[in-house]
Amino acid sequence: MNAWVAEVAALTRPDRVHWCDGSDAENAELVRRMEADGTLIRLNEQTHPNSFLHRSDPDDVARVEHLTFVCTPERDDAGPNNHWMAPAEAHAKIDALFDGCMEGRTMYVIPYCMGPIDSPLSRCGVEITDSPYVVANMRIMTRMGAPALARIEKEGSFVKGLHSTGELDPNRRFIMHFPAELTIKSYGSGYGGNALLGKKCHALRIASYQARSEGWLAEHMLILGITNPQGETHHIAAAFPSACGKTNLAMLIPPEGYLKDGWKITTVGDDICWMRPGKDGRLYAINPEAGFFGVAPGTSKKSNPNALACLQRDAIFTNVGVTADNQPWWEGIGNGLTPVTDWRGEPYDADKRPAAHPNSRFTVSARSCPSYSPEAENPEGVPISAIVFGGRRASLVPLVFEARDWTHGVLVGAAMGSETTAAATGAVGVMRRDPMAMKPFCGYNFADYFSHWLSFDNGSNKLPKIFHVNWFRKGDDGTFLWPGFGDNLRVLEWMIGRVKGEAGAVETPIGNLPAAGDLNLDGVELGEEARAKLFGFERDGWKAEFDSIGEYLDTYGPRMPQALKDEQRRVVESLD
Repeated sequence: MNAWVAEVAALTRPDRVHWCDGSDAENAELVRRMEADGTLIRLNEQTHPNSFLHRSDPDDVARVEHLTFVCTPERDDAGPNNHWMAPAEAHAKIDALFDGCMEGRTMYVIPYCMGPIDSPLSRCGVEITDSPYVVANMRIMTRMGAPALARIEKEGSFVKGLHSTGELDPNRRFIMHFPAELTIKSYGSGYGGNALLGKKCHALRIASYQARSEGWLAEHMLILGITNPQGETHHIAAAFPSACGKTNLAMLIPPEGYLKDGWKITTVGDDICWMRPGKDGRLYAINPEAGFFGVAPGTSKKSNPNALACLQRDAIFTNVGVTADNQPWWEGIGNGLTPVTDWRGEPYDADKRPAAHPNSRFTVSARSCPSYSPEAENPEGVPISAIVFGGRRASLVPLVFEARDWTHGVLVGAAMGSETTAAATGAVGVMRRDPMAMKPFCGYNFADYFSHWLSFDNGSNKLPKIFHVNWFRKGDDGTFLWPGFGDNLRVLEWMIGRVKGEAGAVETPIGNLPAAGDLNLDGVELGEEARAKLFGFERDGWKAEFDSIGEYLDTYGPRMPQALKDEQRRVVESLD
């Protein structure tokens, strides 16, 4: 590690090198300096103690998928789902940008662990950066500092991450991944998804590649615990594209009737899940992150009281608005206050731009969440009872259905479609295939990734049931048909019932759907149209959908596993 750090220092030529120990004193000094130079603005100490606002460059507010590359020796290994560049060309291109880029700056060396520090499922990394904002966020998002360094020194292997904000020039910006070298290089962006290299870059793109070679899964999934009135706890892992309600589901508060009956939800993680078969054949999962990097707009007492409760202290807010008394503000917060300054630091003018950027974020420790699960630190992970896939679909897709077996479930995940949101640059509201919500994050060819998923059905593993949900079905008038939020527990209850063999279902060609009486709908008013669309099955629409799925699978060519193509044909034949 020392040789690599020296090599990076020789390339980037910083004024000084600082090895991060993760201590309170170190963090306080970093914050003091960032306040002095305006990188961080302290918020209202009475309402939000030890919390800060960061404003990023207006051209640097989201992931940049078109500038994100997976650099494998063979183009086919990266697959059509990734932008590819040959490793030698990629290193040369980005190293030319790194040359001398840290002159006049401090180079921070951040040893970190993704996952509980003593878990065999955890993996370590070192990020080198010239951004103190990145250091402060990585301290929240990972197990960072001396304990991680000790584990790295003991194990000898780690993911290397090199980052510089550079000039924040969109024309001099790249995020490069070298999976075979366990290396990440990111230049020209300070935005979390591009700069906090432990997050999407390591925990998904590099880890998915590691997971394939080591026999586990690195997934874009939340993990929640559901405890029923009998005291049984089941854990569910669920994949949704960014800004499709993952954090809301992870921190769900049960409806009043469920609370009275003794139902309880605990949050293990809201974004990333690493799963591995245990000795008993079940899949066990950890959340590799130690914090939440959540989307602020729409987070309110109504949508996610637990997330809002997290954010009352020790948080970093990025690109939100500010009220007259210096409190953070975003669209949908619903607190009765009014912003005076927008996310660019200009006087708020609703006709000009929103107060908070649509992809504005909060960073906060997971331990601050009222529903935080003590199981989040369990080194063995938690056993997964069900895997859920879901996207944002205004039409066709019902509220919930169950895959008939593992292979069908992998097809359900592979075919997942969702309307795009503000978490990525580009048009919003366009339907795109986003397999397992991993389209921007899978570090290798999706066809090989589907094969890896299928390989877990080996006869000895006791695999979880797979489901698909759609909270976003709309009626003819364009309004949502399902209340969502806490009421989503009604759907999770049915899933647990299916896992235990206690809940009924109706078999259809696309999977098993609950009949109207199979879900507890006490206190939920659903009209005729809502019931028909949420629990119905539209044969003609699904025929067109599965023709489209077949065309999509074909785009991966001969590497696409035959089992998945056979499964797609089976569904098509049953639809006919």
